[in-house]
Amino acid sequence: MIFKKHLLYLTLFLLVFVNRDVKAQNQNDNFTEMTSKLIQPPYLKAGDTVAIVAPSGILKNREREVQQATDLLKTWGLHVIVGKHVFSKANHFAGTDDERCEDLQNAMDNPKISAIWCARGGYGTVRVLDKLNYTEFKKNPKWVIGYSDITALHNQIHNKGFQSLHALMCVSLTKDLSEVKEAISTFKSAIFGNPENYTLEGSKYNRIGETSGEIVGGNLTMLHTMLGSDTSLDTTDKILFIEEIGEYKYHIDRMLQSMKRAGYFDNLKGLVVGDMTKMRKNTTLWGTSVEQLILDALAEYDFPIAFNMPAGHEKDNRALVLGKTVGLKVTKAKSEVIYKD
Repeated sequence: MIFKKHLLYLTLFLLVFVNRDVKAQNQNDNFTEMTSKLIQPPYLKAGDTVAIVAPSGILKNREREVQQATDLLKTWGLHVIVGKHVFSKANHFAGTDDERCEDLQNAMDNPKISAIWCARGGYGTVRVLDKLNYTEFKKNPKWVIGYSDITALHNQIHNKGFQSLHALMCVSLTKDLSEVKEAISTFKSAIFGNPENYTLEGSKYNRIGETSGEIVGGNLTMLHTMLGSDTSLDTTDKILFIEEIGEYKYHIDRMLQSMKRAGYFDNLKGLVVGDMTKMRKNTTLWGTSVEQLILDALAEYDFPIAFNMPAGHEKDNRALVLGKTVGLKVTKAKSEVIYKD
């Protein structure tokens, strides 16, 4: 009798265990299916609302740019909500971590908001990533827009299964908007559903080849910062975009070497290199160009590499829909980045 009882308990335990494993596998399969192609948030149309938030650095004396951004969006027929903590101050940051997170979370949760435009980068987004809840965002996905430090947020959004937009931010706007006309034009085209294809200036450093895949990435330092976390990108079969500002060349090499050792480039389909702005000079010179540095660091791989993408920390910062499939064709004379879906 005791044996039969134990046998019954064992059978019930095995049934529960197997059922749990089946459910877990189904959930994993569903997640894999969902993320095999990143979900595109609805493109904007006249009458939609954009939230301006500041998840990173302090906006000291930057009221003009935020007002200018608001006015610009209104000329496109859009409504604007400015987060209540955008001009808050907490030492280096635009408010405390909780305040910055509150503005971002409110924008993510509000079904009436169609896009979230980050006012500036700097540093601080990584401090709020683990506070964010994506429950409502998944029900009503929206475009998240920015670059530089906002790369941390792009990474998280991609790992949740959604596209986002690498583009200028509010503080990128100059008094004379003609100075940033390409950045504005490609940003507008992208959020209204007509992202622009690019023909890039050729480079003797280009590694020739042709491929396709989802384009992901952003600021190199932030991509490196995400290593080892659940916000690090899976670059398998992807085309990686990178840009950087204010780094020594040996810092660039160190980050690439670290990422290489972590397997970041093992299954990559291609690399697009944007602006490498304001490179700092060490007392001990590196000895090569930053382009050659990148080629040397990635010499063991055979994927195509295109230089001269006008995106990053320059005024000509053209929009890229991250997570969208592109075709990449690279020759010495030119490179092409063409959206395929």
